[in-house]
Amino acid sequence: MTQTILSMQGITKEFPGVKALSDVNFDVQAGEIHSICGENGAGKSTLMKVLSGVYPYGTYSGEIYYEGDLVKFRNIRESEHAGIAIIHQELALIPELTITENMFLGNEVAVGGVINWQEATKRARELLARVGLHEDPGTQIKNIGIGKQQLVEIAKALAKDVKLLILDEPTAALNDRDSAHLLSMLRDLRDQGITCIMISHKLNEIEAISDSITIIRDGKTIETLDVHGGGINEDRIIRGMVGRDLDHRYPPHTPKIGDLVLEVDGWTVGHPDDPSRLVTKNASIEIRAGEIVGLAGLMGAGRTEFARSLFGQSYGHKLAGTMRINGRDVTLRNVGQAIDAGLAYVTEDRKALGLNLLDTIRVSTTAAKLKAISPGGVVDELAEVAAANKYHKAMRIKAPTIEEGVGKLSGGNQQKVVLGKWMFTEPEVLILDEPTRGIDVGAKYEIYEIINQLADSGKACFVISSELPELLGICDRIYTLSAGVITADVPREQADQETLMRYMTQRKAD
Repeated sequence: MTQTILSMQGITKEFPGVKALSDVNFDVQAGEIHSICGENGAGKSTLMKVLSGVYPYGTYSGEIYYEGDLVKFRNIRESEHAGIAIIHQELALIPELTITENMFLGNEVAVGGVINWQEATKRARELLARVGLHEDPGTQIKNIGIGKQQLVEIAKALAKDVKLLILDEPTAALNDRDSAHLLSMLRDLRDQGITCIMISHKLNEIEAISDSITIIRDGKTIETLDVHGGGINEDRIIRGMVGRDLDHRYPPHTPKIGDLVLEVDGWTVGHPDDPSRLVTKNASIEIRAGEIVGLAGLMGAGRTEFARSLFGQSYGHKLAGTMRINGRDVTLRNVGQAIDAGLAYVTEDRKALGLNLLDTIRVSTTAAKLKAISPGGVVDELAEVAAANKYHKAMRIKAPTIEEGVGKLSGGNQQKVVLGKWMFTEPEVLILDEPTRGIDVGAKYEIYEIINQLADSGKACFVISSELPELLGICDRIYTLSAGVITADVPREQADQETLMRYMTQRKAD
């Protein structure tokens, strides 16, 4: 008979003016992979923070039973001591420290107050092998990729004799290969008796790996699905998440393509640390007004590097190439010049590069072009409020007022603030790098609608995505990139995943 390792009963959590969780009931069986699905802001991460003691006992109502006992965790150390470990979407690793130092930080291998580095390194190597990561434990974290860092986080949890492992969006920043490796490793942990709770927006992964799926909507538990009982697919999960069927993942759109807006020819860029190492090689693209053009490439192909180099040379060393906007040659040496020339860049990392999480919606909306509301060098507060209210409404941002802090918003609404910020600059060309990363299916649909509206207003849209179905669903044409080289320009009617993948893996154009 399967044993219940975790039971959360009647959990209610309130913040000022917001009830984040309302009478949530959530049970997890020992030795299973249990996924939690829901739209951004549904309360998934809040529930896990209640469980792990990030929100301590006394700040919520309801009861938590773990391994049959009522628990009242006052902080995260108490939950870790009980065998519960949570790995957040933003990894808690220190780049300048080694793998070993990160793995045992706060959990040092010490005798008499003195760290035994030889024993720590030995244990680190054993734990790395357990998660399938073959790296020198003395390697600094900054020198390994995101996928490997995710595995270090899991090895760090295993070092604490974890029984219940919580993973919040573990594959959000990973490529397909790293994601597959991580999911395989989670299955191995399950076989070793470790229970896993996974939060993810990637429904294909949820369907493939889960034993059970709990759906949360608007802070309430809607249902728990038994995957092995049959009848569970992505459409069924979506229906539970949004309360209705999504007949189409991508909104219908008939393009109104106009004149040539952006021309890039022979664009060659060297790595910032070593200009002789080319990250973009003789790349040429064209985008017209009203056109949505995609860029597909495997992780490491140079997609973001190419985009950032176009945006005022904010990455690398430009070695060759020309750019024309509306037929006029432009030389953009910095981001300010790029903005003035009509370029906008929605970064793939909205939290680190797209927003200041301490700012309000009001301040964030006008941050990219303050001079537009600053006659005589002084910010006109009435103009700032008017602009923020305009884009708060236009982008359908779910927040009570423009004075709401952007750090408190869901991922989808943060992305809308970023879009509003760049629309305020009145760009001719909008570069969108992973515009729906970490966003649920309902919010994705809204972002796609906004992109369509931008194209219909005459903007030239350049969309970079690691999700091929997304590019196929919204783009009029798709460029493919392999090792910094543009290998193909594929019209929508000729594009499918197999064709794109073939061009994404070849080294030079035919």
